[in-house]
Amino acid sequence: MKHKTIEIFLFIDALGWKIVNDHKFLTELLPERRKINMQFGYSSSAIPTILSGKTPAEHGHLGLFRFAPDASPFKFISRLAWLFKPESFWNRGRVRHHLSKLLKKIYGFTGYFQLYRMPVWKFKYVDYCEKRDLFVSGGMENIANLHDVLSKKEVDFHISDWHLSDEKNYIAAEKAIEEGKNFLFVYTASFDGVLHDKISDVPAITAKLDEIRRQIEHLYRKAEEYAENVHFTIISDHGMTPLAGSVDVMKAVEKCGLVFGKDYGACYDSTMARFYYLNEKAEAVISALMADFPGHFLSKDEEIKYGIYRADRIFGDAIFLLDAGIQIVPSDMGAKPLNGMHGFAPEDEHSFAVMLSNSPLPKKVENVADYFNFMIESADKL
Repeated sequence: MKHKTIEIFLFIDALGWKIVNDHKFLTELLPERRKINMQFGYSSSAIPTILSGKTPAEHGHLGLFRFAPDASPFKFISRLAWLFKPESFWNRGRVRHHLSKLLKKIYGFTGYFQLYRMPVWKFKYVDYCEKRDLFVSGGMENIANLHDVLSKKEVDFHISDWHLSDEKNYIAAEKAIEEGKNFLFVYTASFDGVLHDKISDVPAITAKLDEIRRQIEHLYRKAEEYAENVHFTIISDHGMTPLAGSVDVMKAVEKCGLVFGKDYGACYDSTMARFYYLNEKAEAVISALMADFPGHFLSKDEEIKYGIYRADRIFGDAIFLLDAGIQIVPSDMGAKPLNGMHGFAPEDEHSFAVMLSNSPLPKKVENVADYFNFMIESADKL
């Protein structure tokens, strides 16, 4: 017996409006198309927004790290800073990756956790936002996520395991359809990695989109076997901006005479520097220093517009956003620039996310935060 309708929401990380149009991606299968305002920040802010309908101001996730000495769970790690000199074996990317896995197990973190290039001596000053698996029941503490709401509504649903590869998540989705599930949230992340490396390589992007198209068409046909109607919608979180240059903000700040942890705190993401002022001198010095860099400090109005304004300033007393395409190198996230990066101003032409569907899209879905209610309303109709 067939379902009347199967709802499939496929998340494709970094599938931007510009790329979709440049490559005329799935125009026939999914003719309903909408340019979506990205959630300011990175996947660490967009994913919890998609899974809850709440902005970072509400769910508390912007950058992965925040300056919070009193809340830091990593104080003992900083005692090992002498091991992690720049040339040290222990400071190599692969080693830090395995160390991240070990620390994740020690701390019992279930969410996405990576040390990246955060200096070990700074760890006693920072907290980490994604300690829990955002995709499972209770994953966002006091905020109901997609799993919580669908469970309460007794929807027969499937949500991907973000730990798995795209291929395994497509296979799991097909199996879920065979088992009778009629609401699917399918998570894929590999396109993001391709674009970080090959944003200007048109043949490589075309090849990856062709691969994704084949996977989608196969999943679509599988759903048609089990339902009279298949509602298939692709959603994304942001696009990808090509590298235009890099600046060493960290070095400039560290040479200005201020003392980290005494005068100021800072988190250096790939596209923004978030400063925490511990005295008036730090605010004056850093404000003057950053005037020499290509970018600007976000105003309160911009923070409100982007859904990141918080009176408690946990994201930083001041957030300096680089101009589109300019990366902070080195940063807490990496030692080298990437060919493509996201996390710039949402208004940049490369930043916009997308919705693609075979069914009409409601006009009220304009922002990444709007996906959640649309998914819940779609589930209510099953």
